[in-house]
Amino acid sequence: MKYNQIYSALLFMASLNACVDSEQTESQTSSENSSAETMLLDFERLDSDNKIPTMLKMDQADAKIVKDKQNHKIQIDLNSVDHYVSGFEFKPDTPWNWADMGKFAFALDIENPKSDSIHFYVTVKDTSGQTHNRSVVVSAKSDKTYFIELKGDDLDIETGIRSNPNTWQTDYTPVIWRWGVKNIDLTQVESIVFNVRGVVEDKQIFLDNLRLITPKDVDKAYLAGLVDKFGQNDKVDFVNKIDSTEALRAISAKEQSQLIDRPLAGRSKFSGWKDGPQLEATGYFRTQKYQGKWTLVDPQGYLFFSNGIANVRMANTSTITGYDFDSNYITPRSAGDFTPEDSLGLNTAPKSAWPSRYVSSELRANMFNWLPDYDEPLGKHFGYRREVHTGAVEKGETYSFYRANLARKYQSHDPNVYLKKWRETTVDRMLTWGFTSFGNWVDPSYYQLDRIPYFANGWIIGDFKTITSGNDYWSPLPDPFDPVFKQRALVTAKKIASEVQNSPWCVGIFIDNEKSWGSEGSIQSRYGIAINGLAMNGKTSPTKAEFTQLIKAKYQNVTALNQAWGTQIQSWQAFEKGVKLTQFNANVEKDLSDLSRHYSDQYFAVVRGAVKTHLPNHLYMGVRFADWGMTPEVRASAAEYADVVSYNYYKEVIHKKHWDFLEAIDKPSIIGEFHNGALDSGLLNPGLIHAESQADRGKKYQAYLYSVIDNPYLVGAHWFQYIDSPLTGRAYDGENYNVGFVSVTDIPYQPLVDAAKTVNKQIYQRRFKQNEKK
Repeated sequence: MKYNQIYSALLFMASLNACVDSEQTESQTSSENSSAETMLLDFERLDSDNKIPTMLKMDQADAKIVKDKQNHKIQIDLNSVDHYVSGFEFKPDTPWNWADMGKFAFALDIENPKSDSIHFYVTVKDTSGQTHNRSVVVSAKSDKTYFIELKGDDLDIETGIRSNPNTWQTDYTPVIWRWGVKNIDLTQVESIVFNVRGVVEDKQIFLDNLRLITPKDVDKAYLAGLVDKFGQNDKVDFVNKIDSTEALRAISAKEQSQLIDRPLAGRSKFSGWKDGPQLEATGYFRTQKYQGKWTLVDPQGYLFFSNGIANVRMANTSTITGYDFDSNYITPRSAGDFTPEDSLGLNTAPKSAWPSRYVSSELRANMFNWLPDYDEPLGKHFGYRREVHTGAVEKGETYSFYRANLARKYQSHDPNVYLKKWRETTVDRMLTWGFTSFGNWVDPSYYQLDRIPYFANGWIIGDFKTITSGNDYWSPLPDPFDPVFKQRALVTAKKIASEVQNSPWCVGIFIDNEKSWGSEGSIQSRYGIAINGLAMNGKTSPTKAEFTQLIKAKYQNVTALNQAWGTQIQSWQAFEKGVKLTQFNANVEKDLSDLSRHYSDQYFAVVRGAVKTHLPNHLYMGVRFADWGMTPEVRASAAEYADVVSYNYYKEVIHKKHWDFLEAIDKPSIIGEFHNGALDSGLLNPGLIHAESQADRGKKYQAYLYSVIDNPYLVGAHWFQYIDSPLTGRAYDGENYNVGFVSVTDIPYQPLVDAAKTVNKQIYQRRFKQNEKK
């Protein structure tokens, strides 16, 4: 036992305001990893029947006390095959009060005896409902201590990085920050939840020694000097870390000699299954249900499964440097812009602005050990962002280390030279690795290469009215009944058509991304569009005016409406001015559902009309639902109007319990985004799904792809993204994930590539087993 000097069972400190019995006492120790450790709960003194402590609660899991030599611990078996969510919770009878702890963390020991790693989602919640959310990977066959920092200097600053370097000087493993409230109410800590979501196998762990720990020492310079001249982590070593331009070129030369420039054997020129059946050829991509499975069909009539990599562009390779310019020299965004700020290229500040350059954030500026001068050749890779979503500054200078490394590698500072070579190499990689297409967000310079299928994309932005679902993570929703929205949809589609040029290599068109349509879980979250729309004034909101007409058509008078809804609305005029609903009976809920569906029908009808007006030969691929931002109503609308319904789904596999709605809508569907990452890359954040290593990334990649290939409704999956996020976070929102197939130095992660090649060789044989030509 790691803490055999601690003799009490279910130990709680009285000062923590937890409910304890007369046999429980407090115990405090220190270790080489912390200055003080205060035990909350171990399992050494138990009742004779070894009952599970009441504060430990199971969610689709089983627990029992086990003895290992002289140590007792909890064995937890997570029933995750049969349940989408499976986990456990620590919840005392009285909330914990940890406000007087100073800088501290919650820690516990977790042993994973199995050969597969486990990605845990962790939520610390206070009694007001605020949540502090993190994630961690528990390595296969491991036994480690994990800690969640709940009070410390790092929680009080905005760095512009999604997950900062660990400040604690300890061998314990930090649980990585994800989202929520960093500083919850520590006087009222209600619960700590661990769970797994959407995994393909049951998991087993052993828990012991829940405790509070304080740091022995912290690294006060943890954010300084992070980045070397290649954009790599300057503080750690890792495989393929580059220390010279010569080394970068040597690795590139070796790779170039191994690349091929054509699809794999047995595939059509569009990477369809040439060794399989040939269906009707229309000259463009289309969909068909073939022998009970939805599939894409390539322009030559061959079965096509779209497995590709998304975000193959320079737009997200830049990071905020901590410098800015006099705003008078910066060109503002225009009302007619097609492209959101985060999808632009470098957008370098004009030369006239350079003399006004100043440090806008010392915190950010000190992260870099090297930045070039503007008049140096490598100074051409500076850019500018006029706005950001989240970060340490609201705007400012950026730098693309990835682009600089391409110039170094290809020995040219002329973008016409190194970007041409980058495009050639990227397509050769896709074909060599066995991918059949690109995913979304491919630079339009790839569109006319005629070498690999792709998907075009656009955003409908403009000065149209908006409406809120109550979430609005990226932005409010458009008002699709506003005529300006239709105008902007047509303008967007026309722009995309000018880039695609009616190319048969374009599979289809994605419009917009991860909008906050609502979520299941409560009436307010599911019907937020309708609830908030009804609260608006119909004279200023086209959606509210439409809702008013629908409700008036259904109910002959306000009296009938009040009887159905249980309300006291005075008149139709009062209804039109705005109705705030707080009580929801069955009639209200039914009407909210109908209004939500009517709203989303209008959105998809307008967008489909725009796409088909300007790109009649190409598939409308939908809106790329986030799994946190969709409802049954909006899915039904997408199924009605989109040719293919798209979903961004960040879990480990397509879990049948979560995806049973696919059978109900019976529509060809595609995964627009998924990924995983690991910390052995030198980056600070694995991404939304954690793997323990680059080899484990490949293992998880294969599990996900096989679950997609085996699903009869899914016609493809797109990995997000091609290039790792910048170490110090992408400029727009600080994402700093190891989710690339290539690093910032444009070096492939070979274990991930090898895993993808294994899957890709057998895509068609696995999906259409009985249909191969003899």
